[in-house]
Amino acid sequence: MNDGSKELPASLKLGTLWLLVMLLVFLGFKAWEREQGRSRIRIDSNGEIVLKRGPDGHFHWPGRLGEIEVMFMVDTGATSTALPERLAREAGLLSEGEVRSSTAGGVATGWRARAHLQLEGGVEARQLPVTVLPQLDAPLLGMDMLSKLQMSMSGNELRLRGNR
Repeated sequence: MNDGSKELPASLKLGTLWLLVMLLVFLGFKAWEREQGRSRIRIDSNGEIVLKRGPDGHFHWPGRLGEIEVMFMVDTGATSTALPERLAREAGLLSEGEVRSSTAGGVATGWRARAHLQLEGGVEARQLPVTVLPQLDAPLLGMDMLSKLQMSMSGNELRLRGNR
């Protein structure tokens, strides 16, 4: 019987169903991952910011680069804050000239820019000079920001407080 309607093949229906299931699993995992990162920071009643060490052994501090949500890795060995080039371009940062930077992987060539950073807990920097590196995977929060805070570490917690 041909009533003029075309039925999709069963394999296409099944494939579409699997794609939707996989998409939902992926989005659920990403939401869980974001929540895990957010639960690693708390602000004590005395205003102290407490970061918990992540599963990768590093401290991560959520914030914003302009209007973009960013998860910064705290890097006390970095002199300056460093950003991946793709993130800097997405944020609309402008180059202020080429720079060579010593990294764990050797000397890298990138560029300097200025950025507006806002970190959870009320820590903020406007027009902060940052290093932009094409091969960098994740944004690093360096001592140019961290040195403005009092820091102490106890076990798997990094405690930060603004200098008053």
